[in-house]
Amino acid sequence: MDDETLWRSSVVANCAMNRERGLAGYRRELGVSLELAPGTRWVDLCCGTGKALAEAAREDLAVVGVDLVDHHMPERPGLRFVVAPVDQWEPAEPVDLVTCVHGLHYVGDKLGMLTRAVSWLAPGGLFVANFDIASVRRADGSPYGRVLTKALRAAGFVYDTRRRLVSFSGAGRPTVPFSYLGADDRAGPNYTGQPAVHSCYEAVS
Repeated sequence: MDDETLWRSSVVANCAMNRERGLAGYRRELGVSLELAPGTRWVDLCCGTGKALAEAAREDLAVVGVDLVDHHMPERPGLRFVVAPVDQWEPAEPVDLVTCVHGLHYVGDKLGMLTRAVSWLAPGGLFVANFDIASVRRADGSPYGRVLTKALRAAGFVYDTRRRLVSFSGAGRPTVPFSYLGADDRAGPNYTGQPAVHSCYEAVS
């Protein structure tokens, strides 16, 4: 299916993985401290209720949570929320940190989202997200596996196979040699135990 159809899918527009995680849960999932220096600009994609963001928010920060579904906590100084598909929204200026905790499982063009999010980073910035390599498939449904991890690493991404985390440090505009074909919301549960979305691509030279 195309992305506009996907946004209306009951698998995507749900609250099961739109987390109630607090800041400590984000630290565990992403393996980063989240001790934010004054002036830090942080964007969290697929933010859910935004509990972690609310715990981190201060007047000297610029924290933005983006989610398809509007069930956010109240905004406060240093924190605002945006209701939009994460693969359509973008920040007005470079940011220092972009995170996505278990949100890419529901994005159609996952690889496009990775490269877009990295392009928002300011010099010295960091992108980090949960990412299941097995969810990226060929048109026949078979996973790309090591072909994909090799391409990501060649583009400057770091992929932690054990923890299923993808990251990128510093400003950049990486590209990966895959063309998006569409998504399948009938993939069933992934490693989290929740229904997820497979994303289909063809390799390009």
